[in-house]
Amino acid sequence: MVRPPPVLSSPSFPSDNPNPSEEMGAASSFSCNCSSSTTANAPSLIAPISPDGSRPGSRPIAESPATPPDDGMDKPPSSLMNNNNNSNNVENSDNNEAAINSSVSSTVNALTINPNSPDISIPETSPPPLSPLDLPSGPLAVATTIKKEPSSTPFASPAPITPPPLVIQEATLGKDDVNPPVRQTSLMASARDDFHVNSVTQTILSIVVYGASGDLAKKKTYPAIFALFDKGFLPSKVQIVGYARSSMTDEALRERLRPFLLKAASASSPASNSAGDANSFGSAMQRIQSSVDKFLSICVYHTGDYDSPSGFSSLQRRLVTWERLQARGRSSSSPAPSLGRLMYLALPASVYPGVCSQMRDHVDHFDMAEDGHGGGPLPYAATNSWVRVIVEKPFGRDLASSEELAEALGKQWPEEQLYRIDHYLGKELVQNMLVLRFANGVFGGWWNRQHISNVQITFKEDFGTDGRGGYFDQYGIIRDVIQNHLMQVLALLTMEAPVSLHPDDIRDEKVKVIRCIQPVKTQDCLLGQYVAANGQPGYLDDPTVDPKSHTPTFAAVRLFIRNERWEGVPIVIKAGKALNERLAVVRVQFKTPGASIFGDLEGMRNELVIRFQPHEAIYAKVVVKRPGLDMALEMSELDLTYPERYKDVVIPDAYERLILDCIRGDQQHFVRRDELRAAWAVFTPLLQAIDKGEVPLEKYAYGSRGPESLNDFVAGSGFVKSNKYDWKPKDAGGATAATPFTPPSK
Repeated sequence: MVRPPPVLSSPSFPSDNPNPSEEMGAASSFSCNCSSSTTANAPSLIAPISPDGSRPGSRPIAESPATPPDDGMDKPPSSLMNNNNNSNNVENSDNNEAAINSSVSSTVNALTINPNSPDISIPETSPPPLSPLDLPSGPLAVATTIKKEPSSTPFASPAPITPPPLVIQEATLGKDDVNPPVRQTSLMASARDDFHVNSVTQTILSIVVYGASGDLAKKKTYPAIFALFDKGFLPSKVQIVGYARSSMTDEALRERLRPFLLKAASASSPASNSAGDANSFGSAMQRIQSSVDKFLSICVYHTGDYDSPSGFSSLQRRLVTWERLQARGRSSSSPAPSLGRLMYLALPASVYPGVCSQMRDHVDHFDMAEDGHGGGPLPYAATNSWVRVIVEKPFGRDLASSEELAEALGKQWPEEQLYRIDHYLGKELVQNMLVLRFANGVFGGWWNRQHISNVQITFKEDFGTDGRGGYFDQYGIIRDVIQNHLMQVLALLTMEAPVSLHPDDIRDEKVKVIRCIQPVKTQDCLLGQYVAANGQPGYLDDPTVDPKSHTPTFAAVRLFIRNERWEGVPIVIKAGKALNERLAVVRVQFKTPGASIFGDLEGMRNELVIRFQPHEAIYAKVVVKRPGLDMALEMSELDLTYPERYKDVVIPDAYERLILDCIRGDQQHFVRRDELRAAWAVFTPLLQAIDKGEVPLEKYAYGSRGPESLNDFVAGSGFVKSNKYDWKPKDAGGATAATPFTPPSK
C-alpha cells in the first residue's frame, strides 16, 4: 500500500546557501571558473576602503546569484518530494491538494498522523519500516518514532514544508516484526561532511617543478620532495620533471641537486642530531646517499620557454608517454588508472598568468586512449585523476594588484585546483595551534577580552638581506612577512571553532576574523631600517638596494579585532631583519588579578607562549611559591619543550608537509582567495602611506633589538615585561628562575 509522508510542523530552517562565504557575509569578488562552493561567482562583500583608510560601518548583504551553483549538498530523496511518484512537489501546490487527498484515501480511516506529536500511528497491517534512503536529509535533526497504536485523530492535509532533516532516531516496530528496527543514521548535511584526503599509493604521479634551475627549487622544493620519497610517502610510480629555460641534461640537473639533497637529509637525520658513535653515523650517511641516488634516478629535465606553447606541448607528450608506460599490463577488467599531476611554480609571480595559461592549454588533460607504439588502446584515466597547481608568494603588492593576479589565475584554474603556498602554515607549532585551542577545554573559558590583556606576535631574523636586497627592496618587511605569514598565525590564534576539519570550514573562520580587523592606521605603526654596526653592513650598503630607499626592514603594527571576543585587545605584530636573535613566537599575556592577596603582581603576569623557532615549545608562565620556609613568589613555567618531550622525533620541514597535503588534495594549509583579499585590505592603506613617505623611518643598529622607541610602542599596547624572567630550552640548561618576590608584610 502507499505510504503517505509523515506530516511535520514546518521548522525554521537556516539558509542552505551553496556559497559559505555569503553565509558569513564575507569573502571577495571572484570571477574565476571555479566549481568550488567557496569561491565560485561570489560577489564582493568586503566594504571598499575610503581614502582615509577606513571601511564604512555597514556591510552590504550579498545579492543571490541568478543561478546558484551546485555545491554537492545532499538533496532529499525523490520519494519524499513526489508522493507515490504521481505528482511533483504536491505539498507546495494548492492545485494538487486534491491529488494528495486522493492518494491517501485508502488509508485515511486506518492511519493517524498527529502534526503536533512525534508519534505516527500505523495499523496492524503496517508497511515495512522506513529505510534511511526513504528518509529526508537536511540541515537540522528531528526524531521520528513509529509505534503500534489505535487510530484516534482524522488525517489532516499536509502543510507546505521544507524537506526535513538529518538524523533519524531508532524506529520501534515491536518485538514480533520481521524487519529489524532502523538504527540511528547520520545523513550528511553537506558534501563537506564526507571530506577525506586522497589515497596516493596507487596513483601514477608526475611532479613538474617549473623553475627547476632556480634557487628555490634546489634549496626547498626538491629537498622537500626527496624527504617524502625517502620516508615512503610517494607512490611507487612517480617521476619528477624539472622544467626551465636553461639548457641542461638530466645528469646535469642531478649533479646540481645532489649536494642540497645530502645537506638537507643529513641535517634532518636522527643520527646526525644524536651523540651516537661514528659507526652509526657512517651507516646513516650511507643509507642517505643510497636513497639520494634512487631519488635522482627518477628526476629528469625538460627545456622549454614559459611564454610559448612548444615547450609545454613537448612536455605534455613526455608526460603522456610515461603515464601510458606505467599503465601497461592492466587487464580489461582492471580499474582505470588514477593519474596525478602536481605543477609546482617555483617562479616569479610576474610569469604566473602566462605559465598558467600555457599549462591549461597543453598539460591539464590526460590522454590514455591510444598507445601509439603498437600496444593497442589503454584504459582511460580514472575519474579521480587530478591536476593541481602550487604557486608561491608574493601574491601582489597591495589589494588591487593581488586581485589582478587572482583574476588572471582564476580564469585558468578553479580554486579547488589552485594551492597558494604559505610555508608558515606547514610549521609544526602553527599546525598545533588548531589542536591546542579546540581540543583543550581549559583554554575556552579565558580565551577572550575579559582575561587577555594583549597579544604579541614576533618574528626576528639575525641576518640582513644577504644578497636578496634587490627583491626585498621591492616589497619590504610588511609585504614579505607580516601580511602573509604572521596574519595567518593571527587568524589561527583568534578565529572561532570551525564546523568541521574540512579545509573550507577552517578557512571560512579565518576569513571571518580577518575581516573584523580594522585597517592599520599610521599612528599604530613603527618602522625601522638597519644601519651598519657590529662589523656588519647596513641595508643601504647592499649594492642591489637603491641608496635612497625608504623600504622598512623592521615594522611593528598594532591591530584591533572588532568582534565580541577580542574587542579592545591590542594585538602587536613585530617583524624585522638584522636583529639580535632568530625567533618566531606568539605571546598571549593575561591581565593581572584584580584583587591580589599577594600585593602588586603587575610584573608577574601569566603568559601562554608558543615558540615556533628555534627550539619549538609551548609553555605557560605562572606564579609559584619558591620552596622554603618563607612566602617567596617567583615566575616559573608549565613547559612542553619539543626536543625534551620528543627526543627521537624529527620535525618535518614545512614544505614537505605542504607538498604532501597538495598530493592528498587537502587545502587546509593553503591560502584561499578571499583570505588573501581580506588580509590585503587590512594593510593596503598603510602600505600606500609608506610608499608615499608619509610614515617616518627610524634607524636601528645591526644586531640590536630594533628601533629605540620599540619598548614605548609595545608598552603602549598594554604589554608588561616579566621581572627578571628568562625562559631557556631544557636542552640548553633549563629555565632561569626569577629573583624571589616577597609580598609586603601585613
